[in-house]
Amino acid sequence: MKTFSAKSEEIDRQWFVIDAEGKVLGEVAVAAANLLRGKGKPLFTPHVDCGDFVVVINADKVRLTGNKETQKVYTSHSGYVGGQKRETVEKLRQRRPELIVERAVKGMIPHNRLGSTIFKKLKVYAGEEHPHEAQQVQSYDI
Repeated sequence: MKTFSAKSEEIDRQWFVIDAEGKVLGEVAVAAANLLRGKGKPLFTPHVDCGDFVVVINADKVRLTGNKETQKVYTSHSGYVGGQKRETVEKLRQRRPELIVERAVKGMIPHNRLGSTIFKKLKVYAGEEHPHEAQQVQSYDI
């Protein structure tokens, strides 16, 4: 018996929309990462992009538990001396709320070239509207 290995051109990709309003950030990120990766499909192959497209709406209304809104800090560094930037979730939500969900999902997918191609299938929007109605998106409940 031979082991089956899926090819990326054989995969039937669908579009799912996740409404993040009132949902906990971790639950939204896990659901999105599993759909992007294709973990629930019977054709799942770890080294092939088997996943679907995911649209997350209402990213500005995602909920964090505990005191993470004021205490969680996102840190980045430009590479130059004194180039460290620190930002709390509270300030990031005012500046660009989509990044909160994007960073959470990015941490849950592989950190290599496969992860980069998987991450491109994630579309995050702060509000209710999204331009992907032509793709016949299906609602995904968490």
